[in-house]
Amino acid sequence: MAHQHTNRLIHETSPYLLQHAHNPVDWYPWGDEAFAKAQAEDKPILLSIGYSACHWCHVMERECFENEAIARLMNELYVNIKVDREERPDLDEIYMSAVQMLTGRGGWPMTMFLTPERKPFYGGTYFPPEDRGGMPGFPRILMGVNQAYRERPVDVEKSVTQILDGLQRMATSVATEKDFVKTIIGDCAAKIGQAYDADNGGLGQAPKFPNPGVYELFLRHYHHSKSARYLEMVVHTLTKMARGGIYDHLGGGFHRYSVDAKWLVPHFEKMLYDNGQLLRIYALAYKLTQEELFKSVVEDTASYLLREMLQPEGGFYSTQDADSEGVEGKFFVWTEAEVLRVLGEEDGAIFCRIYDVTEAGNFEGLNILHPILTIEQASKYFRREVQDLEQLITEAKAKLFSEREKRIKPFRDEKIIAAWNGLMLSGLGEAIKISPKPAYVEAVRRTIEFIFTKMWRDGLLLHTYKDGQAKLLGYLDDYAFVAAGLLDCYEALFDPSMLRHAIELSEIMLREFSAEQEGVFYYTGNSHEKLISRAKPIFDASVPSGNAMATQLLLRLYHMTGEERYRLQAEKILRAYYEAMESQPFGFAHLLCALDGYLEKAKEVVVVGELDDPRVVDLLGKIHSVYQPNLTIQLASPSEPLENISLLLRGKGQVGGQPTVYVCHNFTCSAPVTSWQELLPLIAN
Repeated sequence: MAHQHTNRLIHETSPYLLQHAHNPVDWYPWGDEAFAKAQAEDKPILLSIGYSACHWCHVMERECFENEAIARLMNELYVNIKVDREERPDLDEIYMSAVQMLTGRGGWPMTMFLTPERKPFYGGTYFPPEDRGGMPGFPRILMGVNQAYRERPVDVEKSVTQILDGLQRMATSVATEKDFVKTIIGDCAAKIGQAYDADNGGLGQAPKFPNPGVYELFLRHYHHSKSARYLEMVVHTLTKMARGGIYDHLGGGFHRYSVDAKWLVPHFEKMLYDNGQLLRIYALAYKLTQEELFKSVVEDTASYLLREMLQPEGGFYSTQDADSEGVEGKFFVWTEAEVLRVLGEEDGAIFCRIYDVTEAGNFEGLNILHPILTIEQASKYFRREVQDLEQLITEAKAKLFSEREKRIKPFRDEKIIAAWNGLMLSGLGEAIKISPKPAYVEAVRRTIEFIFTKMWRDGLLLHTYKDGQAKLLGYLDDYAFVAAGLLDCYEALFDPSMLRHAIELSEIMLREFSAEQEGVFYYTGNSHEKLISRAKPIFDASVPSGNAMATQLLLRLYHMTGEERYRLQAEKILRAYYEAMESQPFGFAHLLCALDGYLEKAKEVVVVGELDDPRVVDLLGKIHSVYQPNLTIQLASPSEPLENISLLLRGKGQVGGQPTVYVCHNFTCSAPVTSWQELLPLIAN
C-alpha cells in the first residue's frame, strides 16, 4: 500500500535508499543524527544493508518494512538505519564479516543489531514476517534481541567482544619467511581445478557463478605449463556460459549467476562488475583460441553495455534488476506462441527448435532462450544450408529483440561507481585489442574524462556519482580498479595521459591506504570516517580483492617506470598472504595472478614510432593478438629520449626511420627489431 508518510531517506541520492523512503519504518541514513538518537534514548541500532538489484531485499521490504505492525515494533524498539552496500562497501565489509562469524553464512538483505556505539552483537540475513519452517519470524527476533539488549548486558558485551576480536584477527596477516617457489601457481590451479564440473564447465554444482579470476589463473598456468587441461576447462566453461541462459542471447551481456549447474536458469539481474570482467576474460580467451563465439560474445556484451548502461556524458551505471512488473525474469522470457507470432510459423518453428522454446517451457512454464543445437546440427536436422540458417537466426533475433524492447524494462540503478567503472575500462581495453571499434574508444575516453572531472575533488577520487553529485571518498577498490583500467586502456590506445593518471592514483593509494607495519592495504583511506574496525580486503568476491588488484597494478607500473617502491610494496602484500594462498587458493585467484606476474617478471616492450604511422598501427595490432599475460607495452615518439622510459634504453632510438621495438626482460634488452618475424619470438614464451 502507498504511504503518505516519508522518512529521512527521501533526501538521499541512492535509488535503493529512495525505494525505502516511503516505508512506515522511520529509517535514518548512516550518520551522526542516528547515532546521537540511539545514545540519547539508549536504544540498539537496527542496521539493514542491501542493494537495488537484490531480489530477497525486495521480498523483505514487501513483507516486513511495508508492514505497519512490524514497522511500529521497529520504530518503538530501535533506531533504524538503511544502507546501500554499493555506496558503503566499507560498512558492508565489516558487518558482513560479523554476520558470517555469528551465523556461518552471509548474504543480503543483511540485518545487523548494534549497540549505540555501532558495535555488532547479533544479526542475520533475510527474516520472514512470521515464524516459518523452523525460522523465527522478524517480530519475534525484534522483541527477543531488544529484550537481550535491555536485560542481559553481560551477554551482549561478550558477543561484541567476540565479534570485534574476530574482526581484528581477520585484519592481521603475518609475512612468510618462506622463499617463493614457481610451482605454487600450478599447485593452486590444480587445487581449484578439483572443483571443476567436467559436464557443464564452471566450479562446483548449483548455484554457479562466473568466477572470471579463476579462469584468468588457469589461462596463465596453461601459458607456462602448456598443460592442455587448463585451456580446455576455460574454453569449455566459457562456451557453456555463452550458450546458456545466463547469457542474454537477444541483447548481449550476462546475468548474475545460474541457479542450476547447467547455466540455464539465471538470477536475472545484470551487474556492471560481472560484465566488465567477462568482457576481459572472453577477449583473453579469444586471443588464445581465435574462437569466433568468444569474439561475438565480447562484441554483443560491449554493445549491450554501451546501449543500456552508459551515461550520456560518460561513466557506466551500476546494475539492472532481475524483476520487472514485480515478477522475476519477466522481461527476458517467452511463450512459444509469442515467438511464433513474431517470427511466423515456419521460421518460428526452426528458431524454437534451436533455442529450446516449447509449449511446456524450460522455466516455470515459460522459455529462457538458449541454443541447444549447433548450426551444423540444425543444418542436418532441417536440411538447410548453414548460411541460410545463420541468416534466419540473425534476423529472428533482431525481430525478437525489437519486440522485447516494447516491454516494461527492469529497474536500472543509475549510480556510477568508480571501482566498477575501473573493471569496465579493463574490459573495454581488452575488447579494443581484439576489435578496435570507434564506439568502444569513445566510451573509454568519455568515461575517463567523467571520472577525473565529476568524481574527483581536492586531489582525491570519489566513490559514487548520481543526480549531479559525487560523494563518499574512494575506497581501495576505487583507486586500484580505476588505475588498472587506465593501464589496460593505455596499452590499447597509447594515450600518455592514461598512464599519468594511473600513476597519480597509485601514488594517492600508497599514501592513503598503506598499513605501515605489514605493507598491506586497508579498505578505507586515512581521510575516511573512523569505523569500528579497519578491514584489509584480501579474498575475491564478486569483484576481485582490492589488495590483489593493487598488487597487479604496482607490479605492472614497476615494469613501466622502473620505480622500485612499487615492486617492494607489491612484494610485501604477496609475502603477507603467501601461506594463505598455498593453503586456501579458492579466494585468492587474482592475488595468484599477481604472484605469477611477480615470479615470471614482465617482458617490457617499447615501440618507437608515431600512432599515425600505419606500420606502427599494424605492429601494435599484431602484438595485441598474442596472449602474453606478463607483458607491458609502451609507445615512445622517435623524438623523445628513451631513457625517460627506462635507463636500460639510454642512447637507443629508431633504426633507419622504421618503427622499432625493444623488448627488455630481467634487466637486459633485446637488440632493436623492426619486423614482426623478429619480434614474435621475443614476446611469445
